[in-house]
Amino acid sequence: MVARDFSVDLNKPLVFQVGYLGEAYDEWVHQPIVSKAGPRFFANDLLECLTRTKWWVIPMVWLPVVCWVISLSIKRGLDLSEAAMAVLGGIFIWTLLEYTLHRFLFHLKTRSYWGNTLHYLLHGCHHKHPMDSLRLVFPPAATAILCLPAWGIIRLLSTPSLAPALFGGVLLGYVMYDVTHYYLHHGQPSKGVAHYKLKKYHLNHHFRAQTMGFGITSSLWDHVFGTYPLSKAA
Repeated sequence: MVARDFSVDLNKPLVFQVGYLGEAYDEWVHQPIVSKAGPRFFANDLLECLTRTKWWVIPMVWLPVVCWVISLSIKRGLDLSEAAMAVLGGIFIWTLLEYTLHRFLFHLKTRSYWGNTLHYLLHGCHHKHPMDSLRLVFPPAATAILCLPAWGIIRLLSTPSLAPALFGGVLLGYVMYDVTHYYLHHGQPSKGVAHYKLKKYHLNHHFRAQTMGFGITSSLWDHVFGTYPLSKAA
């Protein structure tokens, strides 16, 4: 299904075009178009609507869930300090998930029609159009689907009282990730503050060293695994 010498028409819905790029997809998707106007993904208006999410929807939807699951752990016997430690543990787990997913899934090289298509929907669209504000955070419906196996694994590996707070920490880590990611693209932190350095580090990943710098909320795991960009590229 891959067409030789195929060229993407940016004036038409993109999702079902990118698959035809074949091996050329990886190079194409990592040549960013810097524009706040995002492309159209689908010809169908409903599908198109489902790909667009404002950043504030993420905390609005998920912070009440975080509070609810933490309250379950307290009702099941954890005291406040134990619940707090479980939440912190969940946030720490998220930082490793954030790095691992970004490095090994979001930057997976694809060449088949459906591989390219799915990769574009998952993360490629963000690298091609990094300033598209409505496709920067993850749609809640997709997050809800991914929460199911995450909850199942945490429940399997921990106690009934600990599992909800630990899951709440992971979910809180995700919320922090998504809103931080949005801010790094569209916020204007003052020079010298922590987010200024983090913004520089993340935009370096987009525009200079796309095979380095996979952390979003921190560079911790890039330092651990040797993927922190060299100072000349930072």
